[in-house]
Amino acid sequence: MMSSLLVVLLAALIIPLIMARLKIVNVPTSVAEIIAGIILGKSLLNWVHPTEILNQLSTLGVIILIFLSGMEIDFSLFKKQPNNKPNAKKQISPVLIASLAMGSIIILSVGCSWVLAKLHLFNNIPLGTILFSTIALGIVIAALKEKELLSKPFGQTMLLIAAFGEIIPLLSLTLYSTLMGGDVKSLWPILLIFVVAIILLMNFRTFYHLFDKINKVTTQLDIRLAFFLVITLVAVAEHVGAENILGAFLAGIVMKLLQPKEETLDKLNSLGYGFFIPIFFIMTGAKLDLKTLLTDQKALLLIPLFLIGLIVAKLAVIPILRMRFKMINAIAGTFLATTTITLVIPVLTVGRELHVITATQSGAFTLAAVLTCIFSPILFNKFYVHEKEDIIKPVVHFLGANTVTVPIAQQLSQGLYETHLYTDRAAYYDTYQSKANVTLLPDFTTKTMNDNHVFDADIVVLGYFNHDENYQLAKMALKAKVPRIIARFETKNVANHQYDDLAAQGVEIYNTYEANISLLRSLIETPATMNILTDTVAGLFEITVNNRRFTGKEVKNLPLINQITIVQIYHDGHIILPHGDTQIHLGDHIVFTGPKNIIPQMRRIYETHN
Repeated sequence: MMSSLLVVLLAALIIPLIMARLKIVNVPTSVAEIIAGIILGKSLLNWVHPTEILNQLSTLGVIILIFLSGMEIDFSLFKKQPNNKPNAKKQISPVLIASLAMGSIIILSVGCSWVLAKLHLFNNIPLGTILFSTIALGIVIAALKEKELLSKPFGQTMLLIAAFGEIIPLLSLTLYSTLMGGDVKSLWPILLIFVVAIILLMNFRTFYHLFDKINKVTTQLDIRLAFFLVITLVAVAEHVGAENILGAFLAGIVMKLLQPKEETLDKLNSLGYGFFIPIFFIMTGAKLDLKTLLTDQKALLLIPLFLIGLIVAKLAVIPILRMRFKMINAIAGTFLATTTITLVIPVLTVGRELHVITATQSGAFTLAAVLTCIFSPILFNKFYVHEKEDIIKPVVHFLGANTVTVPIAQQLSQGLYETHLYTDRAAYYDTYQSKANVTLLPDFTTKTMNDNHVFDADIVVLGYFNHDENYQLAKMALKAKVPRIIARFETKNVANHQYDDLAAQGVEIYNTYEANISLLRSLIETPATMNILTDTVAGLFEITVNNRRFTGKEVKNLPLINQITIVQIYHDGHIILPHGDTQIHLGDHIVFTGPKNIIPQMRRIYETHN
């Protein structure tokens, strides 16, 4: 009994090492684990047998895999996205493209299932439709992360298509299994699982962030909460006759909406992908009987037919993606959308339990799904080329064109920023329009600002000398929810609460007089620091880690680390004096010294949203 578990755990440990040694980077680890299971199971070596412990761990593996998939849904994609460029061509939203793509997938999946039914090769059209329409969200996310595309329009679109390709088949499977069970009245209790999910969300939202204050290494409250949500909703799902993976998926969505810290996601991924999920994939391969399949003439016919069906069901995605993206990327995205495995196993399990499909059909479809996971990510990586809109520069809008704002805008526009200045004074417009990108506005009313997309920016700098004017503009920018607002306050009247009011709301305030004093004092007290700041070759810089690829990495393993010296790291409001083993987290601010010529490369590597 324990020998099979030991072999599985040893395989889970060795597989990543072998892949790293052989430099296999295009094949997902999950596929390698299924292949290892085939080798170790009844198909070849027969070293692994489905014991009770392994079956239970395998079930937990698929539950946690679906839970983590639910946590990957980015609900901000469903919000209306602002257009930072006033004159930019209006683009079709990722939500619309993904909806059209999923609609086409469902229609073609029905067609493929109907053809197979007519050929008497797979007679269950509803179950075939569910199988052909599934997409492996986890594998799609991994491929998009590797290409650093998750925050880009193409990545957002593919993420939504994959999310729909997991949510809709999952709900359809629940509906199908209930109806096939013969009790239509049992559909109503299934709504209970959604009610429980909402209750859990509303009750835990109020004090979830209180966990941070009392959490410690020996309690790990965030992880305890995650497993409580999973087990609760899985138990409710099974009690009302739904599939347990529906409960797991809803638990992932609830956890995502609670807005956990990046560290919590890291710990959950470590538990899932470090232990439970590999057992699920290895056991999936171990249970396959290739000897029987490959000697069965019908199975040999079914494998390529199922594979063709999985591809044909996604073909209409090409013209739909072409509505916004290049043809080559539409083809690449369609290859990625054909990837499926996550839901295939649970769907086939339900089919076999209901006695509507045979073991031969189940094994053939599993092999076809494994083949999509091997070849689809490879083809995606081969075909995809970066779109022009993938290279997004932070947008900085200056309100006020003068001797302070214009030179800064000129310098920033030469680097990785897109700058634009706005003024309501014709004299300043005439003076600076030939030197910078300046727009003359008739006034600074809310309507004029909205019509000209003034607040559609990542950073708004309020550069007028009059602090009363900057205060009113700052209030408008706060109402427009601008991510960063920088306001100029040359005087601070102790009887006036404008300064404190803005500072309390997160507005960054600067004063040229105080800045000059600070610079002169630094020049006197720390001349070496001033030399760094004014050096034309080297300097002191700050970058923000937005790239999830570096989450959990140690400082000594970071790219370009040998060319810079990290002074300090701001993490979660605290200053860290780093050493080689210090781990980097999403949102960390790294302050470092280094040559100025590598700054653009540093920003591209670390500040890319992924």
